[in-house]
Amino acid sequence: MGKGKKEPDGKNMALSGHLRELRNRLVVCVACLVLVFMVCLYYAADIVSLLTDIGREYGYRYVYLSPQELLLEHFSVSLVAAICVSLPVILYEVWAFARPGLEKRESVLSILAIFFGLICFVGGVVFAYQLMLPFMLEFLIGIRVGTDIAASISVHNYISFLLTIFIIFGIVFELPVASVLLTQLGLIKVEWMKKARKAVIVVIFFVAAIITPPDIVSQIMVAIPMILLYQISILLCWALMKFRRKKPEDGDEEKNEED
Repeated sequence: MGKGKKEPDGKNMALSGHLRELRNRLVVCVACLVLVFMVCLYYAADIVSLLTDIGREYGYRYVYLSPQELLLEHFSVSLVAAICVSLPVILYEVWAFARPGLEKRESVLSILAIFFGLICFVGGVVFAYQLMLPFMLEFLIGIRVGTDIAASISVHNYISFLLTIFIIFGIVFELPVASVLLTQLGLIKVEWMKKARKAVIVVIFFVAAIITPPDIVSQIMVAIPMILLYQISILLCWALMKFRRKKPEDGDEEKNEED
């Protein structure tokens, strides 16, 4: 009997093979997203109720301005929740498709970036939910004090506001992961980050003033974590740079001892 043909690896795969693999991975991503979306849609009313309860504590009352608005919010909230829940699977499929073209170090670096990126994103959302939203909602509802204007908030606008805040802080908390990844790829240097520290702090306070209500407390509460994250990014990049420089030196010492 003749030997069977050896299956080509990812690097030597023909274009048709890459396209089949891409199709299969897209099918997995779409199937996972659709399945999770259906589950989230079943619990959409509970999710919307959970989000609106945050504002009810501060006196918000909600209305919907068109017959289909509340239904559309159920769909939009379910879609966002499905994307968040399915994101680990989607990122893994992307990584698995690109893995054959990556070196071992790049492959490990990318999987660590995905893992810690997800953790940091969740941390940013939790920070916004626990600390930022109470201050923002209380400040914004307090503007009506002394007037005869009732706070009847559109469900669509309210939920869009909450999701925007969650996404902003989730992305902001990705700063350490992004910085480490860029330094490891050689696109930025720790020295550049140190020299740009003062300018970055000014930019951070400017961004904090844009994304928060016009009160100094909210701005400081946003700016301080961003500054700390930037400093943590510098420390992590510096530590990894020292480790990478020390490792070859240790290898050279072992080689000299053998000689």
